[in-house]
Amino acid sequence: MANSPRDNEEKLNRILNAWKTLAADKSFAGMTVSQFETAITPSFAARDQLETLDDQRTHLMNSRNDADETSLTKAAAVVAGVQADPSFGPNSSLYEAMGYIRKSERSSGLTRGTPPGNPTPQPTPPTRP
Repeated sequence: MANSPRDNEEKLNRILNAWKTLAADKSFAGMTVSQFETAITPSFAARDQLETLDDQRTHLMNSRNDADETSLTKAAAVVAGVQADPSFGPNSSLYEAMGYIRKSERSSGLTRGTPPGNPTPQPTPPTRP
């Protein structure tokens, strides 16, 4: 299984720190500690860019949400205007086209439920002769 990016970052930092601390004057794999640090810089630069992009994405999402709130307030005012306009109103096709249910098409809301404490009678299964 491949290591996670976080594991890779920790490993690179651990190797670099150990090399700087315990053998800064030695060369390994044909590199000095400075050359190794330069070689692994792109890994850390990419992580920094990703972090910046994450911050930008968060900012853009918050900006979008704020803009949506303002836009939806304006949209609600428009819908209220359509409802209040005598030539359109809550029974108009325009109101329905905006995604609302026309007043004339709404159900009454009346439900005939069973009173509390009076369970609904269950149908009896047919008996076989």
